[in-house]
Amino acid sequence: QVDLVESGGGLVQAGGSLRLSCVMSGRTFGLYPMAWFRRAPGQEREFLCAIKSSGSTIIYADSVKGRFTVSRDNAKNTLYLQINSLNFEDTAVYYCATGTNWPPKYDYWGPGTQVTVSS
Repeated sequence: QVDLVESGGGLVQAGGSLRLSCVMSGRTFGLYPMAWFRRAPGQEREFLCAIKSSGSTIIYADSVKGRFTVSRDNAKNTLYLQINSLNFEDTAVYYCATGTNWPPKYDYWGPGTQVTVSS
């Protein structure tokens, strides 16, 4: 049983920053690539970024380059997403996912954490 649990979401003012976390259990975290996605209200799920198991390779969606930073701490089984300069379009449920291969084929997802950006 692989479980992913996101945290760190909440209500944030526009222009602010937030760091999301995702803890994985049931699988050796350091062996698998991880990724972040989001789904905004009325929108399809959007890929944000992915990071290889070692952290040596990272890919970002063009829409978030420069504002989003993904990282991982394999000793803590934790994936992070730093989001800076939040704007209203960042309001969404943010999900972490894990998978195999590269680019990853995702097989497990967390329940998500809500991020709401206010004025």
